[in-house]
Amino acid sequence: MTLLKRITGIGAASFLALGLAACSNGTTSAEQNDEDQTIGDAVGYEIVGVDPGSGHMEATEQVLTEYDLSDWDLTSGNGAAMTAALKRAYDKKEPIIVTGWNPHWKFTTFDLKFLEDPKLIYGDEEQIYTYARLGLKEDMPEAYTILERFHWEADDMREIMIEIEGGVAPEDAALHWVEGNTDKISEWTDGVSSVDGDKITLVLAPWDSEIASHNMLKLVLEDKGYDVTLSIVEPGPLFSALASGGADASAAFWLPYTHETYLNKYEGQFEEIGLNMTGVRQGLVVPAYMEDVNSIEDLNN
Repeated sequence: MTLLKRITGIGAASFLALGLAACSNGTTSAEQNDEDQTIGDAVGYEIVGVDPGSGHMEATEQVLTEYDLSDWDLTSGNGAAMTAALKRAYDKKEPIIVTGWNPHWKFTTFDLKFLEDPKLIYGDEEQIYTYARLGLKEDMPEAYTILERFHWEADDMREIMIEIEGGVAPEDAALHWVEGNTDKISEWTDGVSSVDGDKITLVLAPWDSEIASHNMLKLVLEDKGYDVTLSIVEPGPLFSALASGGADASAAFWLPYTHETYLNKYEGQFEEIGLNMTGVRQGLVVPAYMEDVNSIEDLNN
């Protein structure tokens, strides 16, 4: 055997030994590449967002800056597109990061978690408020009283949302909740006189949460004789409609973070009626099976 052949033979044997060792560890080269992949690589450095211009999206843009996520992109769309993308990824157990808020049916349908936000860019818990155009109290005191008293829990809203997501029409899902919660509704309507076809317009954002709450309120007001119109618009036109008097009321103000920009823009041009839900939250959301990602800070790893 020549020296060259002897070296070649040793090299081949060593390569085979290394290959067998790798196989004995049960790790393929493809699996090793997956293990070396960062979370950014896995999701294409993309965060799936919702409506552009909302406080929620503005906060997420600030997250990219404050957490030094300059390589990441925030895509905008709407709530339906976001949940569709989440479902596609979840069904395949693929990684995905979305902007999210709770209450929302997705937290019941999917096993999800909020990423920790050590810098509190999204703030702490939020509340949902009911606002009205100026003069509603004098023009429609009965409706004003009901909206002022209106308060429910996240589980109440979620109950309607889950039915809607399951294919039940929003008005039917709301009716099911109304029929099962007459005691709660009587607290809002006790002593309120009925009217005779007075027209009232409730304006809401095209979010599952607000579709649930406003379809329910529509039924409550109709039971008192109101002719109720639901106007579904993006957040910007929602605030503009109340400020101009083009709509009468909305129970869709998420504060103090999500809608802060709009509230400041139209300060003094509409009236706060009351608080209708506490303990709501927004932030970045991932499936629970993404076990190594628990904080926004992990997106830099």
